[in-house]
Amino acid sequence: MVEYTKTEFLIACASSHVKDGEMVFGGTGMPLLAALLAKETHAPRSNLISEAGFIDARPREVPLSVADTRYYYGCSASIGLIETLGFLLQAGRIDVGFLGAAQIDEYGNLNTSYIGPYEAPKVKLPGSGGGNDIASSAKRLIIMMSHDKRKFLKKLDYMTSPGYLDGPGGREKWSLVGGGPEIVITDMCQMDFDSATKKIRLKSVHPGFTVQDVQENVMFDLIIPDDVPTTDEPTQEQLDIMRKLDPNGIYLGKGG
Repeated sequence: MVEYTKTEFLIACASSHVKDGEMVFGGTGMPLLAALLAKETHAPRSNLISEAGFIDARPREVPLSVADTRYYYGCSASIGLIETLGFLLQAGRIDVGFLGAAQIDEYGNLNTSYIGPYEAPKVKLPGSGGGNDIASSAKRLIIMMSHDKRKFLKKLDYMTSPGYLDGPGGREKWSLVGGGPEIVITDMCQMDFDSATKKIRLKSVHPGFTVQDVQENVMFDLIIPDDVPTTDEPTQEQLDIMRKLDPNGIYLGKGG
């Protein structure tokens, strides 16, 4: 029996959505490990790009930031932040980007700025960074976040990064070059988006959880298909690669 942590499951699941040959904004943390895992397995020709400008990066161990010199290992080029965000991302040349969030609504809009009212927030979060650029301009967006009912809201406290805004035609109205969110991966399930309404739809449920578990942990009407499969578990090969890339458990945790 293969043993894994929730973090490892989430990373392996996200990795499966990276396609061979794609240009990938991997960032740091779990998204970075997902991008590296894809490159080491089913997507060897994927091109990992750091916001700081490392092109086709091939780090042997996980960098700690988007500017960590570990990104230099084997990279094809090192350019700059302006070129990466402007010439590549905002020009629509990045195939897939990863983001996390403190809050998400039914259209995939994200909040990483404030919890509570803008005028007197209860909590101030890190903000956008490059998140708005990625959500606005990447051809596809993969969202990774922990599953907590308070995070899945009908209305965000603050919109930092756009999903499908207010529904069909929302992104087109504001001339966003990116295609919008494709998948939301949590430690409970996978969710995609209904093509007609652009609302979140349950795609699969992870082992140990039920459709009802998911439904009870969102604060909007979740679209639920008649047939909801169980998410595939990580393979031993995937786990071995993740643990080799992060031997100190920086992102995987001590249990990794």
